Amino acid sequence: METRIAVIGIIVENSESVDKLNSVLHEYGEYIIGRMGIPYPKRKVNVISIAVDAPQDIISALSGKIGRIPNINAKTAYSNVICGTDE
Repeated sequence: METRIAVIGIIVENSESVDKLNSVLHEYGEYIIGRMGIPYPKRKVNVISIAVDAPQDIISALSGKIGRIPNINAKTAYSNVICGTDE
């Protein structure tokens, strides 16, 4: 199965949405390479980046689920590198 590397940039505008976000991320944990969260109290938001290595449809599903959570905005950037399972 071919996989791609992508980064999902997330802005959490209300901390009440964090539990739902963490639940979705846990569901896709096997594909997550790393996660970095930066609180920004001055603007009352949190900025999170998630690096993933997964098939295209999995990345799209994860990004879509995150984007449907209230008070959360997400965008995905994809690498042009496509990897096979034997790499």
